[in-house]
Amino acid sequence: MHTEPTATGSLQVAGIDLLLRRRSMIWFAVGMGVYALVVIALYPTFKDDSGLDAFASNSETMAALFGISGSLTSPVGWLNANIYSNFLPLIVLLVTIGYGGACLAGQNEDGTLGPVVASPLSRRTIAVQKFVAMTLLAIPVCVITALCVVVGRNFELTVDYGALAGTTVALVLLGMVFGGLAMAVGAATGSRGAAVGITSAVAAAAYLLNSLAPVVHWLHPARFASPFFYAIGDNQLEDGLPLAWAGILLGLAAATLLATLAAFTRLDVD
Repeated sequence: MHTEPTATGSLQVAGIDLLLRRRSMIWFAVGMGVYALVVIALYPTFKDDSGLDAFASNSETMAALFGISGSLTSPVGWLNANIYSNFLPLIVLLVTIGYGGACLAGQNEDGTLGPVVASPLSRRTIAVQKFVAMTLLAIPVCVITALCVVVGRNFELTVDYGALAGTTVALVLLGMVFGGLAMAVGAATGSRGAAVGITSAVAAAAYLLNSLAPVVHWLHPARFASPFFYAIGDNQLEDGLPLAWAGILLGLAAATLLATLAAFTRLDVD
């Protein structure tokens, strides 16, 4: 007789998925680290360039699309404009949405989910373990980038380390929210394409909402509807991550997990 492992016990499903994706996880982290180091090394060259701040002030809407707000030549402004308000969230979502769409719907389409479901593990346990794997996939790229920023003190670029740690946590939570949404859509539709496509569209709309709300007056109240606001849109890299914002992101991630569990129980696995 088999004894079913609990969701928090044996993590063989998560371990296998992490093993299969270890190369992409490493390369995303290394690539983002190299990019961050280049951005940081360039800061001393541009920190006294008043033209950059003039561009941001004269083209507010265009600057907002890239997450630029305030002084572009300050350490926080430079990091936000080149890493934390745009490129790093994009990489995190590429990792989590890609995995979220593939781990249930994608494997079902490939015919590899059936043996997993036929194992002694319940569907609830499988879904939870895959959610854990998705979270772990997002951590290296965020942590490596943060460590590169710490190195930035050698290039006249310093930030509050507490705020940096909070922003790093917020980006992992952001990845969990949208990766979890991809899992839920995939479990509900059985289609990897639908999971990735729908979630990417929602993420793009949420990004635009957060970016344009500061400069489009009638959109300003709607910024609270975007998960990006709670992760990077409220000056977290300078002021830190409020516990309330972290709680909202965690609650949204938990909601996507619950939706995944509900949909996965009804998914017709081949």
